[in-house]
Amino acid sequence: MPDRDADPLIVAISSRTLFDMEESHSLFEREGIDAYADFQREHEDDVLRPGIAFPLVRKLLALNAGAPAEAPRVEVILISRNSADSGLRIFNSIAHHGLSIKRAAFSNGAPPFPYIRPFGADLFLSANAEDVSAALAAGVAAATLLPSTRSSKLAPHLRPDQLRIAFDGDAVIFDDEGERVSREGGLAAFAEHERSHAGEPLSGGPFRGFLDALHRLQKAFPVGQDAPIRTALVTARSVPAHERVIRTLRDWGIRLDEALFLGGRSKGPFLEAFGADIFFDDSEHNILSARDHVAAGHVPHGVANR
Repeated sequence: MPDRDADPLIVAISSRTLFDMEESHSLFEREGIDAYADFQREHEDDVLRPGIAFPLVRKLLALNAGAPAEAPRVEVILISRNSADSGLRIFNSIAHHGLSIKRAAFSNGAPPFPYIRPFGADLFLSANAEDVSAALAAGVAAATLLPSTRSSKLAPHLRPDQLRIAFDGDAVIFDDEGERVSREGGLAAFAEHERSHAGEPLSGGPFRGFLDALHRLQKAFPVGQDAPIRTALVTARSVPAHERVIRTLRDWGIRLDEALFLGGRSKGPFLEAFGADIFFDDSEHNILSARDHVAAGHVPHGVANR
């Protein structure tokens, strides 16, 4: 049996989230695949600008510092609808930016998600909502990244090299049980349900496996403010619905560094204060609000997305 504690965290990422490819993608939508391929070949030596997930990828790969090359702590895999021919510009840009990305799948227009599981990915990030939904259906944590409106300015109290990841709770880390109760019976029914089930652990949501893998990675580093990874739960829950969340994480043996129970307050300013490199939420409304402050990934799972 393989030693799961020694396995790297594996993140699969699409080329459109790693690099800014909106110009060529617009060309593809207007004129088709042949015009797109010609454009990429003509600009093969033009370096692509960083995309929304580029800072996240750079911080993830930086966690390999000091690890043996044959046993990295983190691996990033490129998943692309490009052909290998038109994708040469992407790999030229990867080399230019000094990103250690060794594995890739180019599907030449076909849905690329079938390759995500064989690569052993713990997380898939894409700009294509259909691919994200398919990955979630296959049991892989996945999120659709939207173009961000955020400023790149970092809060002065934050370390620029520290990776910070924030999660919503219900329908992301946990299942959507609480969301379903709230929609069917209102906030009073939700509060009573959580109070009466406080000692019963919540079921895991689509990001439970990724959270486990991230927690294993965190154990390779010291605990505290100087750790290179910091995590946060940012949830609309409030007292008394907090207790079940805390007990569930305790039951799972998972450590989240910070927990914000906002009681319905807008999440964006709190995410900015936390300095999230990325935030995952099942609500499109929350994502649209959050991306004014941080990079945000929509997780199309649960009753909110039916």
